[in-house]
Amino acid sequence: MRIVVKIGGSLVDEDLSPLARDVKELGKEHQIVIVHGGAKVVTDIAEKLGKEQKFVTSPTGFRSRYTDAETADIYTMVIGGTVNKKLVAILLKEGVNSLGLSGIDGGLLVAERKPRIKVKEGNKILLIEGDYTGKVVEVNSKLLELLLNAGYVPVIGAVAIGKEGENLNVDGDRAAASVAGAIKADKFVDMTDVPGVLENEKVITKMNKVEAKQTMEKVGPGMRRKIFAALEAIHEGVPEVIIASGIGDHPLIYALEEKNCTVITNE
Repeated sequence: MRIVVKIGGSLVDEDLSPLARDVKELGKEHQIVIVHGGAKVVTDIAEKLGKEQKFVTSPTGFRSRYTDAETADIYTMVIGGTVNKKLVAILLKEGVNSLGLSGIDGGLLVAERKPRIKVKEGNKILLIEGDYTGKVVEVNSKLLELLLNAGYVPVIGAVAIGKEGENLNVDGDRAAASVAGAIKADKFVDMTDVPGVLENEKVITKMNKVEAKQTMEKVGPGMRRKIFAALEAIHEGVPEVIIASGIGDHPLIYALEEKNCTVITNE
């Protein structure tokens, strides 16, 4: 079985040793690719460097970071360096044969840049120029096949390279969905700091894609993006997406056993 695991930025400061041990155990029989974000760390380091961060909301309700050229450089440094190597070190400590990459390395994630974005401010829709965000349009699955078949667990920092060689900020959940689709993953597990999609403070255990689309309109911007990414993965042929907590004992094993999580399918 092939499994893509997304580690959300909200987990970077948590104890990820139990998750790493799960990866080691599952890696005995399955091939695993890890994709991670780290937006909170980017914000912290950018502010220490004196670069104020600006967040915007799209007309459809998605919240994102406005990424100018300087922020794109900081984003690449933090995601491809600081966060990526921290996660690799945790995995290596637990005996996982892991290899850290950014989406730029080997043209692993190629994205289409959106040089201008529409944002909503009050009742107005504004057009902002000079943005360095993108949508993943190509995944170097051959590189991932080489690494997986050689026994490695690739750990991919969610940044991408643009068509003109520019560094781009891409959404980690959607990047992970693209990777899952490209390598024909059997499961995509999106790990965060809550136990799945909540409704009235209770976890929704199962949803088909129609129910997921309906639920997406009722949740906050962070979870909305995760459900959107889940639907993209399903559209790309991934049979099952699991949204689960990455905190506590055996978080990945329990997620795959569908314990206390949300499972989204194509049914």
